[in-house]
Order: sequence, then C-alpha cells, then structure tokens
Amino acid sequence: MESSALPSEFMPVLCQALKAPSLKNVPLHAMEEFSPEDSKRFKPIIDGIHFNMRFILSYQLVLIGLLLVFTVIHWGGRLRAWRRRRRQYSKKGQEQRKSPARSLLEGKGAVAVDIGSLGSSSSSSTLEEDANPRHIALEEEQDEQTPLLLKTQPMKPSTRRRLLASKIKACLTYQPRPIPIINKTLPSNGSSLAIIAFLGLQIFYLFFKTPLTLSMLFVSADRASILFVANLPLLYLFAAKNQPIKVLTGYSYESLNIIHRRLGEIMCLLALLHSVGMMGVWYTLLRYAGITLVHFLLIKMILLGIGAFVAYELIYLTSLGSFRQRWYELFLASHVVLQVVALVLVWFHHPRSRMYVGVALAIFLIDRLAYRMSSKLTTLRASLDIQKDKKTVILHATLPLVTHRNLLRTLFGKQDVTKGWKTTEHIFLTVPSLARKHIIQAHPFTIASPASSAGDQEASLELIIRAQDGFSGDLVRYAKAHDSVAVRLDGPYGSQSAVQMLRDSDHTVIVAGGSGVAVAWPLVWSILETEGSKDPEDGAKTTNKKRVMFVWIVREQSHLSWLGNEKLKELEDRGVVLVIPPPTAACGHPDLERIVGDWIACFDERSKIGVVASGPDGMNRTVRNSCASLIEQGRNVSVEIEKFGW
Repeated sequence: MESSALPSEFMPVLCQALKAPSLKNVPLHAMEEFSPEDSKRFKPIIDGIHFNMRFILSYQLVLIGLLLVFTVIHWGGRLRAWRRRRRQYSKKGQEQRKSPARSLLEGKGAVAVDIGSLGSSSSSSTLEEDANPRHIALEEEQDEQTPLLLKTQPMKPSTRRRLLASKIKACLTYQPRPIPIINKTLPSNGSSLAIIAFLGLQIFYLFFKTPLTLSMLFVSADRASILFVANLPLLYLFAAKNQPIKVLTGYSYESLNIIHRRLGEIMCLLALLHSVGMMGVWYTLLRYAGITLVHFLLIKMILLGIGAFVAYELIYLTSLGSFRQRWYELFLASHVVLQVVALVLVWFHHPRSRMYVGVALAIFLIDRLAYRMSSKLTTLRASLDIQKDKKTVILHATLPLVTHRNLLRTLFGKQDVTKGWKTTEHIFLTVPSLARKHIIQAHPFTIASPASSAGDQEASLELIIRAQDGFSGDLVRYAKAHDSVAVRLDGPYGSQSAVQMLRDSDHTVIVAGGSGVAVAWPLVWSILETEGSKDPEDGAKTTNKKRVMFVWIVREQSHLSWLGNEKLKELEDRGVVLVIPPPTAACGHPDLERIVGDWIACFDERSKIGVVASGPDGMNRTVRNSCASLIEQGRNVSVEIEKFGW
C-alpha cells in the first residue's frame, strides 16, 4: 500500500490497531508480508480507500456533463427565440408593405376600457379593440349553414400530447404552501424536483459500493469526506457573483442561490457523517489499541478536522433565514471570515483535499479581489430623498457613461456601473459614513431606473430603499439630516432571463408588490423600448402589437410617490394597462388570480403570454399558481419570479 492512501499521522495509529507493521515502504500488493489474519482485515480497507479516490473522479465528469446539457438547452432556446422573432419581423414587414394604412390604424386602435369588474380599482387601463378578440374570430368562421350543435370530434393524439405536456408544465410551475408551524417557504415543484435529483446524485456517490459494516467504518467515513471536498469548488462557484455559469446557461448567482444553500446543507451533513464515522473508528478500533479519546482528539489532523467542521457548521447556522433576517450584518461578516478560515483548515487537514480547496479558494479570491474589489467597484456621491411615508429613501446618482473603444479594454477593463447596466440587474451598496460597522458591509439593491440606451452620455441610477433594522434603518435616519452621501457600488450583477422571456412573448403581465416595483418599473420600460423596433434584416420599422399590463400593489397610498403621477401617466400614454388596486393596509389583498386570469383570457389561446412577478413571497406564489392554472387549461404562459429579498 502507498502511504498517501491514509493520513500520514493516522498511519501508525491504524497500524497499531490492526497489529500490522509500519506501512511506510510497503507496496500496495505486498500483502503477503502481513499475517493472514491481518491481511484479511486490512486489505478491504485499503481497497475501499483506493476505490473512493478513483470513483470520485467520475463525479466531476457528471457535473461537466450536466453543465453541457444545460448549456445546450439554454442556447437552443435562445436560437429558437431568435428564429421566432425573425419570422415575426418578416411577417410584420410584409404586412406593412402591403397595407401601410391598415398597419397605422392597428397601431392606434386601442381604446380605454374600465376594468373595475376585475375585482380591483385601477387608475386606468388600455385593452385591445375588443375585450375578447377570440370571440370575433369564432363569429367570422361561422355562417348560416353552420350547425348549431357541432359534432364532437375524437381527440387527436397530438392534442392529447399537448394536454399532457400542459399538465406536466403546470405541475412543475405550481408552488406549494409554506411548511406549517415553521412557515418555511417552498420553491416551485420544478425547483424541488431539481433539488431532489441533485440530492439523489449525492446519495448515490455516498453509498455506491460503500460497505455499511463496523469493520469498514473507516471507508464509509472516507467516502463522506472525499465527497465533501469534491463539492467545495461547486459550492463556491454557485456563490460567486462573477462566474461562467451565467454565460453558459443563463443562470446567474441569485438564480443558483437555492442550489448553493441546499448544497451547503448537504456538505454540512457529509461533514457530520465523516466526524461521526471517525469517532466510530476510534471507538471500534483505536481504543482497543490503547488510544484514549483525549489522545485521539489531540492529534493534529483530528484537531484541524474538528476546526473545519465547526467553521462550516457555523456558516450553516448563520445562513438560516431567521438568523439573516435578525442579524443580516453579522451574517455578511461571518460568512466571509468563516469561509476563509474553513478553507485553510481543510487544506491542512488532509493532503488529498488540497486540489479541491485550491480550486475553491481561487474561485473565491478571483471573485472577491479581481472583480468585486477592482473592476466592478466604483465610488460616487448620491442624493438622498426621503419619501412621504418617512420610511423610504430614494438614492439617486447621475453617472457619466464610459465606453471602451477597443476589444481588449472591453474584456479586461473596468466593468462597473459607469459602463451602464441592464434591466433587472442589481448592485451591492456600501455607505461608509453611516458607521464604522458599515465600512465593509455591502447590501444588494435592484437598480430601479431604466437601463441606459446605446449612445447615451450619462445615466440616472436610482435605488428604492425601505427602512428595516440595521443598515437600511441607519440610512433612512441619516437621510433625514443629510441630502447626499458618498457611496461605493459593486456591480452590476443579475440575469436577463425575465427580460428575454418577456421580449419573446406576444403579450406581457408584470406584477409588483411594494418595493418590488424596483424590478417591475425598468422591466416595463424595457418592453416598451422594443415597440417600433427595427427589423434586423433591412432596418425597416415594424409595428409591435404587444400589450403590456402593469399591476402594482402597494401597502399605503403614499407609496405611489416612489414613482410619481407623472411617470405613471407616461405609462398610460404609451398604452400600458395600469392596474393599481386600493392599498392593502386599508382594503386587504386584491384578487390577483382574477385580475391576471381575466386579462390573459382576452387574447387568443395561441398567443404566448409572459408573466413576471416581484414582491413578497405570498404575492409571488399567488401569481405563479395563477399561471399554473392557466397552463393546465392549455394557455401558452411562461412565468418568472424576481425575488427581491435576500
């Protein structure tokens, strides 16, 4: 056996326990030098450890394969969407060339309609020419010879397949109720299935050909440890703000955050299994060789392992939702410090872990130092505007935009907000002047102002910050005595999946709850900017018939001042269906399912509807499940949830 197969400091202890001579210079197949009894006991352990080392390599190949699958799915979808847009541009261009007058009328044929019957009050609304255009299509198809009672046609196999696909998609879209008592919010069924599949992969690699006997307890503990370190790079990759997964799959770090948390929980369990297993090795083997528990725990390798175990368990405990909500600042600080401490301890704990620890540490340092503290960081002065409710502050800054004129600087130069940002992206805000504790704290906020356009010389950046405990409360109190403050901005970050989904849809619904308008407002303008866009083939302008409904649910009437009447009126002038129900503090929650469902029912079943919601968990769940019901009915609906809570 090679001495590297076991921890070097554990070798003499294990040899003594098995009554075997020193293994320092004994080759793997020289088992004949041991007594028959020792060889019989020792060889399965050696074989099991070597199998673990080989078997874990296939885990990395599986992860690479999964990444390739998601990459193909993402870019295949983008290619199909691009082809669909090209067909739409071509069709609209032909219609305009044939009948320009008709196209002009279609672009101005919307009329104002009162939708008070939807169960909510609204400031205004704009719908297509007819409240239900599909009824018109049915009437045109019928004539006097059409029988009143149509014969029931047998369902075609293709129809059955579509219905089955709709039911499956609806089931995956549905989000269950929170877990009672602990009020734990659950993700959608699709996300849960993905997590369960990932958990199944971990269980497979933990127990495949792992003997579950006391005599082979060391092999089981070794498998848990090697699977733990094999997951380290993946854990840090999911948490990194700057990572290649976003480019390949379209999923940015906030979309992967749920996988990052579940993986962290799995790794804490693996660390616990490894620790319990090693204690079992001491109890079943080493204590009979005269090794006391104190002696065992004071071995350098064991002490380092205990330290790493404690560090990762503390990371888990401080990452719990209840802890984050109460002590968010402590969560941020402890998360960074404990990560570094844990990696250092694992590095010195065992030589076999160093390759994985090195990769994880490189990911962490590149993300933190090369990007977040250099190319993504900018410092500026911003104005502070206290709103009518006295609990909200609007942070505003006008930024001169800088554009790189060569490819090298574009790829490797600074990538901060002075280069502009995209819709739904967010930044991490630091305000050092608030207090000493805020010097190193960075808090995420969605950029609430529309993204800049090509050719703009400057951009207006706005953040809507609601007073909570800690940083946001300190900032609101500071704003009551100061009208400006120096800030550090780290970013921008975020995914464009919601934007792309809405742009690929025929009609869109955007629902915001409270400060979720920071996501919804730029989204609405992003969709409006696509109207009247040019054909990518010949540059001719086309008429976009896309209809947009914007629903904003506020707790208090004063919250409408976050945007102001002028901005809301501008949306109406652009043809947006604007629905603002009465404040929930006075009238309760509106019937979102009816508001969204009745509006979508106005369009042809073949129309592709995109729905985005950003707000509290309860509102997001209502919107998601309303869309699931429509999907089950055969409607072509896609939904994205932009969760603004961290």
